[in-house]
Amino acid sequence: MIRRRPHLLWLLVPFVLFAGALPLVNRVEPVLLGLPFLFVWLLAATLVTPVAVWLAWRGDHR
Repeated sequence: MIRRRPHLLWLLVPFVLFAGALPLVNRVEPVLLGLPFLFVWLLAATLVTPVAVWLAWRGDHR
């Protein structure tokens, strides 16, 4: 299935950002923008998720 629809791999990006990398970024230091690193990571992952879904939709829409 993935061989015929490789654009669906974009849907793995949010999973990796939230679940896969979470043990690696679960720390308070460094502080970025006055927020702990984990909060910045989760904010960035939340902002990247709609982009990944849009890219998967765009590829499937064709």
